[in-house]
Amino acid sequence: MSENKTKEARYDEAIALREAGDLKGAVSILERLSAEFPDYALAHLGLAVFYWKLDRLDDSIREASKACELETEDPFYFTALSSLAIKAGHRKTAEEALAKAQEARFQAFMKKYREENPETEEESDTKPDPRESEGAQ
Repeated sequence: MSENKTKEARYDEAIALREAGDLKGAVSILERLSAEFPDYALAHLGLAVFYWKLDRLDDSIREASKACELETEDPFYFTALSSLAIKAGHRKTAEEALAKAQEARFQAFMKKYREENPETEEESDTKPDPRESEGAQ
């Protein structure tokens, strides 16, 4: 029985079913998986994509949004939500998700930059913030 497998193995099983043409079987596995592991963002995102393919647009947007709530720092999830929302005609949701994807990409870039260049963090601590002097003028 698939419930004895790891959540990752069960997710892979759902993907294999989808690739074999059994979309409803894949959805069934992911629905059980997301119920058992509600914090497993990838299961929610998989459901979002599969619901989209079944023309269950509201369910698709709901699951993609849940995945984004769980993975707030990964731009991939927000990009996926934006794409699904555009296809469903939810322009505001799409724009908000795209902005969050861009912010997540920027934050990831800055984190990596700071890790690779720790001396720049020290320098920025000693320099005045130019925004503070703007208000004094």
